[in-house]
Amino acid sequence: MSALLEARGLRRRFRSGDVGWLDVLCGTDLEVARGEVVAVVGASGSGKSTLLHLIAGIDAPSAGEIWVAGRALARLDDDALTRHRRDAVGMVFQAFHLLPTLAARENVALPALLAGTGERAALARADTLLGEVGLGERRHAMPHTLSGGEMQRVALARALIREPRVLLADEPTGNLDSHASVRVLEMIVELSRRHGTTVVIVTHSREAAAMAERVIEIRDGGVTSDRRRASPTPAP
Repeated sequence: MSALLEARGLRRRFRSGDVGWLDVLCGTDLEVARGEVVAVVGASGSGKSTLLHLIAGIDAPSAGEIWVAGRALARLDDDALTRHRRDAVGMVFQAFHLLPTLAARENVALPALLAGTGERAALARADTLLGEVGLGERRHAMPHTLSGGEMQRVALARALIREPRVLLADEPTGNLDSHASVRVLEMIVELSRRHGTTVVIVTHSREAAAMAERVIEIRDGGVTSDRRRASPTPAP
């Protein structure tokens, strides 16, 4: 498999009050193959979420470069970065970020509608994805009537509506109970295989890490281990 995602010499510094400069990432190198499911683990403050934000183009590195599908993000202008965030990357967060006034199918369809897809086509695609995550019969449900696990599956469907090349999941099971966590993780792995989507999961969850093909540990802003699992652990 060829690399979809590459990072070389990645650094990110933040000014931290009286402390001065805080180095969150310190020369990180990373390579992720097309279709691979990777878990990034580490303590709070180790730089995991910062890494995801850099890959997504939400933030920019202080030094180093990131390539996604052969495109160097540092060389993209604002319009191209917007298209990168809209089309190449799908994101799932610990908080579900569903719009409370929209039904499930409308929440899922929204990114496609904003990108100019016609309403009928966007809603049809949303219905298909909700069926894939086991929520076809709940497509008209409002967010306040959904469980946490159901809301996260809606968010997962929404992240895939534009058929992104890479799915970035930041603590996707952090607000879920163990049963719902397993269900969401199963969905992420299954949909990655079905759609050929590369997945990078930032997590504290041992269960999430166990289901990934690779586990990368970050500590003090750098990669301390990168191990490939011979056979990812199936969900119980």
